[in-house]
Amino acid sequence: MYDHGPQHPLRPARVLLTRRLIHDYGLVDGDQVVETSARDATDDELLLVHTERYLDAVRRAGAGEPGPWWEFGFGPGDNPIFPGMHEASARVAGASVNAAEAVLAGTAIHAFNPAGGLHHAMPERASGFCVYDDPAVAIAWLLQQGVERVAYVDVDVHHGDGPAAIFAREPRVLTISIHQSGRTLFPGTGFVD
Repeated sequence: MYDHGPQHPLRPARVLLTRRLIHDYGLVDGDQVVETSARDATDDELLLVHTERYLDAVRRAGAGEPGPWWEFGFGPGDNPIFPGMHEASARVAGASVNAAEAVLAGTAIHAFNPAGGLHHAMPERASGFCVYDDPAVAIAWLLQQGVERVAYVDVDVHHGDGPAAIFAREPRVLTISIHQSGRTLFPGTGFVD
């Protein structure tokens, strides 16, 4: 389970609460809604965005091995190391790839991963509670499938700096982030060019 600890703002309980509220408010009632199981993203899928060196570091850190994990953005604060870190993070990314696959296959018009949106991770660095950048992995997967263009619209209060940086030079991807000013909020980026 993606768990930075009981005092961390990104707790597993938030996903369970979100799912319960969605069901309690009837937002998923009817025959047009399908809930699927998550799966782990494969290494090949994660490597569309992240480096092999980084995947190895995530695995080793999550297994409790000593290492210079601060080089990869891990340590006290935003990105504490937790047991099973790779598996939990790969599960989040896999759920986002599943969502993209459902839309691409036509089995869904819209798809949503309530545990996803971990948009601060970079190719070789964790950031802002994010180990793997699941939106970027899903976008890269879509491109690999032959999708000609992808528009990524991020409405989180924080700038979606991961996908913006990862796809900055990719003409098939448009990233739009609607967020609070970077002058007053992490990650301190996302200003009008």
